[in-house]
Amino acid sequence: MKNDRSEPKFFALIIGTEILNRRRRDRHFDFLSRELLERGYTLSGSFVIEDDPDLIVQTLAFLASIPHSVVFTFGGIGSTPDDHTRLAAARALRDGRLVTQPEIRSIIEARLKGRDVPNPHYPLRMAELPEGARPLRENPVNGMPGFELDGRFFFTPGFPEMAHPMVREALDRYFPRRSRRPMRKTLTALTRESALIDIMEQLPEGVELSSLPKLYADGPRVVISLSSENPEALEEAFESFIHALQERDIPYSLGDDAATG
Repeated sequence: MKNDRSEPKFFALIIGTEILNRRRRDRHFDFLSRELLERGYTLSGSFVIEDDPDLIVQTLAFLASIPHSVVFTFGGIGSTPDDHTRLAAARALRDGRLVTQPEIRSIIEARLKGRDVPNPHYPLRMAELPEGARPLRENPVNGMPGFELDGRFFFTPGFPEMAHPMVREALDRYFPRRSRRPMRKTLTALTRESALIDIMEQLPEGVELSSLPKLYADGPRVVISLSSENPEALEEAFESFIHALQERDIPYSLGDDAATG
């Protein structure tokens, strides 16, 4: 499917050496991809990178260079020495400086009020952010905010219980749920995918193709899955595969049964 160039392209940037060395398991990819699908959007890409300042800057700059990209970043916005995301965001998306954001500082001060916090100046570092940062407030765990830039870049903590409500807050604010969502039709053919490439090449614009070949003891299979927001185009494209399979005497079944072969 040829994407509308004005459509948002969503990305996850998951920052955490502890995920790469398997001390913790990532829960952000599954959450974000499901949340987007439920709202009528899809995830275009997901990156898991280590806590390396230059790598964070380079990855953010790359994602920012993609037209209409929307980036949800998880991890590294705290006040400890291994939290590099705030400064990396300033380097990649602004002029490299961190400035105190009064609104975010006031939120942090309100959360600290009346609490016995040793060295309270350290949490206040989380208000030192790129120019123009706005708060993401929905943190039911400790109330400490995340932040956003330009309605495109959303920076949340690494803890899912804190981050995921902020993601929903950002999506509710900028990306309304779609009433019309893509529909999907799937079949499994007992053949190699090369037998159907000529049909694949004739698909109309607006129909997305997924072709998943499998090889089993009793022979090859290919799962053809088509998706579109246009029901007429989807039905016509799907019927073109059915017609070709029948004409070529290739057995098939509706749905994805490749895993049971």
